[in-house]
Amino acid sequence: MNSRTALSRPAAVAAVAAIMLMALVIGTIVFVGQQSSAVASPPVTRAALSAADGVITEEGAVSVYDETPAVSNLDPELLAAVRAAAEAARQDDVPMHVNSGWRSAAYQQVLQQEAVEQYGSAEEAARWVATPENSEHVSGDAVDLGPLAAQDWLAQRGAEFGLCQIYANERWHFELRPAAVANGCPLMYENPTTDPRTQR
Repeated sequence: MNSRTALSRPAAVAAVAAIMLMALVIGTIVFVGQQSSAVASPPVTRAALSAADGVITEEGAVSVYDETPAVSNLDPELLAAVRAAAEAARQDDVPMHVNSGWRSAAYQQVLQQEAVEQYGSAEEAARWVATPENSEHVSGDAVDLGPLAAQDWLAQRGAEFGLCQIYANERWHFELRPAAVANGCPLMYENPTTDPRTQR
């Protein structure tokens, strides 16, 4: 029995070593394949994007009633609040439109790349543009509204509709905070880098 055990142990060790070597080879092949495909696929560019990604091409703004994906893919409750606010603003002779709303992850990635180029570093760009993984635009939970008169109007009356400016450095960026109707809007974050949601 001892001689049989002694013979089977080296065989077992050899079998385990062979399996580990095979796993290492397969893992390397898969890793190299992933790297090759990552290198082979060029980054998305603005030219490759369309309205289906949430790009607004009509002079940079559309009606809050537009059916373009930038508007229609917003969270339904956020969209209802925006439309109610736009109607009230219209009665005060203040126009309101959507500059940017829902965005695809690809569109958000392009905006992030452009911000890095504009501001010179990923750290500085993060003060203005969230990653696709952390952007409230990608989830349909944020909308950029204009013009300036509408932003001023919303600063005064947005809470009535649960619409709150979230970042002090982005007067155009609004999100739905239903509790604001009764309690007013929460304090703003200085910029997206101070928002805990961008640290996810």
